[in-house]
Amino acid sequence: MSDGENPQIEFGISAPLLWNAKAEAQRYEALGFDYLVTGEHVMFPIPVANTLISLAAAAGATERIKLLSGIVLAPLYPAALLAKQVAMLDVVSGGRFELGVGVGGEFPKEFEAVGVPLKERGSRTDEALQVIDLLLREQDVTFEGRFTKLDGVSISPRSVQKPRVPFWVAGRKEVAMRRVARYAEGWLPYMYTPEMLADSMSKIEHLTAEAGRAPGTVRGGMFAFTCVHEDRQTALDLANKQLSKQYRQDFSQIVDKYVIAGSPDECVARLREYVDAGARTVIFAGGCPAGYAEENASLIAEAVLPAFRSTL
Repeated sequence: MSDGENPQIEFGISAPLLWNAKAEAQRYEALGFDYLVTGEHVMFPIPVANTLISLAAAAGATERIKLLSGIVLAPLYPAALLAKQVAMLDVVSGGRFELGVGVGGEFPKEFEAVGVPLKERGSRTDEALQVIDLLLREQDVTFEGRFTKLDGVSISPRSVQKPRVPFWVAGRKEVAMRRVARYAEGWLPYMYTPEMLADSMSKIEHLTAEAGRAPGTVRGGMFAFTCVHEDRQTALDLANKQLSKQYRQDFSQIVDKYVIAGSPDECVARLREYVDAGARTVIFAGGCPAGYAEENASLIAEAVLPAFRSTL
């Protein structure tokens, strides 16, 4: 890719933001990442955050870095309550919050715990995006949905960003592509190859047109498990160890397919494939054990990202 062909790319880092959320946030801002991201579950095989609370702590400790929920499990929340939390997080961060949502479902017990039927997760998420959009844009909102009924409801303050905070949709399948095409501004798939990303961006462009939205409305993103090490095999072994533990399945046969892993130069080359496939926002997720996380993030920031930023 020549200098003139380098598109504007933003890079983020996904962090646990648990016991040391403020210090983590300050460190990643100092390293120069554009986004700070964390996810959530009610239950998970390893300790995990609540994204809105952890990002609120990060907001108070930082000044520049953008905050992205990666992801809010939207069906687990009443939509109007989630809208209020989204608005307030944007307010307390000074307009730096972006809402990433997903449907979840890999841990049915967390749906049982909050009284939400697993089979409703997709329809609840679609409706929540509609409700949040209305409440962030308008006053005296009236809405009659399957799960939410509003009669002259307003939230105040509304978000700092206008007309509202950007929405991102995470997922892997066509139903998620339809969701982003209808309701959101950013596509954030995970466990994708560059070929899968390019195919999804083509489908989303078509689905966006079908939904009556302008071409180029949806920004391509990628949530990429990443492990940088001078030795490629060590990087792959570290990634396999972490992801096999995290997801309770054997990643040894797929880790080199779905993880950006290897030396800095090898990771740069793989990352360029994702950029060429349409990624304009790349979120690096920890593809390594906790003991190597700081070194991994430093190598990403100092040995991988300059290959893209030096020509901007």
